[in-house]
Amino acid sequence: MSVPLFLVESLPTADNLTLAGPEGHHAANVQRLRVGERLVLADGRGGTATAEVTAVGRGSLELAVIARGYVDAAVPRLVVVQGIAKGDRGELAVQAMTEVGVDEIVPWRAVRSVVLWRGDRGVRAREKWVHTAREAAKQARRAWLPVVAGSPDESTRAVTQRLAGADAAFVLHEEATERLTTVDLPEAGEIVCVIGPEGGIAPDELDAFVAAGARPVRLGSTVLRTSTAGPAALAVLSARLGRW
Repeated sequence: MSVPLFLVESLPTADNLTLAGPEGHHAANVQRLRVGERLVLADGRGGTATAEVTAVGRGSLELAVIARGYVDAAVPRLVVVQGIAKGDRGELAVQAMTEVGVDEIVPWRAVRSVVLWRGDRGVRAREKWVHTAREAAKQARRAWLPVVAGSPDESTRAVTQRLAGADAAFVLHEEATERLTTVDLPEAGEIVCVIGPEGGIAPDELDAFVAAGARPVRLGSTVLRTSTAGPAALAVLSARLGRW
């Protein structure tokens, strides 16, 4: 089994340190790491430090750094525009997409989104996505933490502008004739993929995205839930780009 990964704000500059706070509690009290075991600290921006446990405290660990490293950011970047979904489906999508390898997630306020993120509710909902992505990144041992777009929910106009600036842009749509498995992909830059909410993408939205340069694509003959379409598309892209 690979060693566990814990996210820190900044990597230690000294050779010895104390891992405390929520990550220290999780390492010492939940995962119950013991003296002599190793772990990886990551700053979420590619930097890593492998350390060995030298002592265990109450909710904290004493560590000795034994190696430092850096993981280059994946190229091209994979961005998913995720239609806001009701219940926990959005968080399920964020969790799975993070594990599969998404680089950025953009919450999208689609016409057919059942739930709207308004005011404080939107701030809290976005924070849940950020927390979910963080925990999933640790589970997946990712050195890079995916970005959740700063706005609580992006409008269709903002998404259209993002698609227009992408090196490749796709919209998953059940009526598309092209398959994501066969379309041309860029070697660098940014690939943006749009996933609709439960009710799908409205015709006007699809027209706007196509006018901005996005290509409607499908995965297969079945229709996937909004919480599984993004991870499935990312799996295809990861395999085709050589990430997997």
